[in-house]
Amino acid sequence: MNNNPFSLKNKTILVTGASSGIGKEIAMQVSNMGANVILNGRNTERLKIVANQIGNDSTQIIQGDLTDPNTIVSIIESIPQIDGVVHAAGIMKLVPFKFIKAADLNEMMTINFTGPTLLSLELVKKKKLKHSASIVYITSINGSVVGSKANSMYAASKGALTGMIRGMALDLAKTKIRVNEIAPGMIETEGAMEIENIVPDDAIKEDKRKYPLECYGKPNDVAFACIYLLSDASKWVTGSKLVVDGGFTIQ
Repeated sequence: MNNNPFSLKNKTILVTGASSGIGKEIAMQVSNMGANVILNGRNTERLKIVANQIGNDSTQIIQGDLTDPNTIVSIIESIPQIDGVVHAAGIMKLVPFKFIKAADLNEMMTINFTGPTLLSLELVKKKKLKHSASIVYITSINGSVVGSKANSMYAASKGALTGMIRGMALDLAKTKIRVNEIAPGMIETEGAMEIENIVPDDAIKEDKRKYPLECYGKPNDVAFACIYLLSDASKWVTGSKLVVDGGFTIQ
């Protein structure tokens, strides 16, 4: 008999942005906890690599960009009822406020906020979420807790999700569907490394010293938090923000 409240055995979980970074790690760790995983991302070859690493014949791949309405239709039509969804798809772009262009702002909001929100909406409307299902958004401490230089667009997109999540949690509570967010600090992903490559090493070292644990997080730090919110261990948790930031925001 399995008495592990963190087990995801016999659960089916959809993970967006699953081809790399945090999304990939979430998919891997969720599978390790027994879940059947549905992978969504823009890069088919990368998704196939993730599926092969998971090594489970039940793993499903649905390629597509969530900014394309056809991708959302494809997901809805292709999946069974699911026990949870993790919205990990997103982009980060450093742009000082006075250099923001309308096209950049539209891209940021569409990818980070509108796409995930519309996917959740269709999952609810088409009854693709089981009773007591869990919706998890990967947001950020930027926008929902703190601000940082050259990050106002990104912060706005993540802060918008925070507001949406709280309202969704209340609207869906009667169906026992839970909605929560994980707000990470800086996580060492491929995207973050690209930013590090254009920032001087001394600046990176100084930034790491701002974290009480004196380092950036790893993708599995977020993935393990995700397991908690997807599992029955968090069945009385909704509308909450789980901050995973090495102590950055307690100062």
